[in-house]
Amino acid sequence: MVSEMRLYTEAEFEQKAQQFSAVLSSRGVQTKVEVVEKLNARFYRLNPELALSVDIDGLWLCANGMKMQPDWKAESARLKRASLKSEMIARACHLAEKPNLIDATAGLGHDSLLMAHLGANVTLLERHPILFTLLEDSHAQAMQDPFLSAVAKRIQLVFSDSADYLIQQAVQHNMSDVVYLDPMFPQRDQNQQAIKKQAQVKKQMQLLHLLLPEDGEMDLGDNLLELAQKVAKRVVVKRPRLAVFLANQEPQHQWQGDACRFDAYFQHDLLV
Repeated sequence: MVSEMRLYTEAEFEQKAQQFSAVLSSRGVQTKVEVVEKLNARFYRLNPELALSVDIDGLWLCANGMKMQPDWKAESARLKRASLKSEMIARACHLAEKPNLIDATAGLGHDSLLMAHLGANVTLLERHPILFTLLEDSHAQAMQDPFLSAVAKRIQLVFSDSADYLIQQAVQHNMSDVVYLDPMFPQRDQNQQAIKKQAQVKKQMQLLHLLLPEDGEMDLGDNLLELAQKVAKRVVVKRPRLAVFLANQEPQHQWQGDACRFDAYFQHDLLV
């Protein structure tokens, strides 16, 4: 896991950058704040190494001439179009019942944002200190947004390893309605020759892959399925449409889309 990183900023945002630096330090990531004349496209091209930056829009992850942040505000248009009837994830996660839901594979938090908008009370888990801090900044900005604030209030961010958190919930007999899993690297599954690799991964995913390398640091979430089944009435797994089952465990039900599907596992002994 990355333990040291440069943090670029302009003079007017240095105080904000120092605040982010202190937060990251408390989470085990040392940052060296460097004040530059201008954070623009040319600067990012000339400084291609993986780094962070802070500007008027908050904290960014940057590399190879690109920069990204979870940017929950950009999801507003999608949320305004979404409904319980139109979104497959709403049916899979039974969002009409306004469940208490654990998103154990946070990513950029966009699915959590959608599920909270459609009624869920979401606990969002993330173990990587940099990604968690990016999510935390997006959540704080959403809390100040007239449209998103009500949604953000239904999302609780927890800085924790998902496996550790689920084990703790089981030990304390804390049951949830739904646990949602969307493994980061499903393309590493075996027997997926039918799944074509995209020629160009989205910018956000390119940078996430640099931050979260596959070699031993990130898993496919196989172990999370068993843990989730101990604490939730319903476990929902998002998969590419032709991917193998998570942990080779066949679900009780599926919702199929053009590009992805949702596999559901029901724990009848936990139903009350």
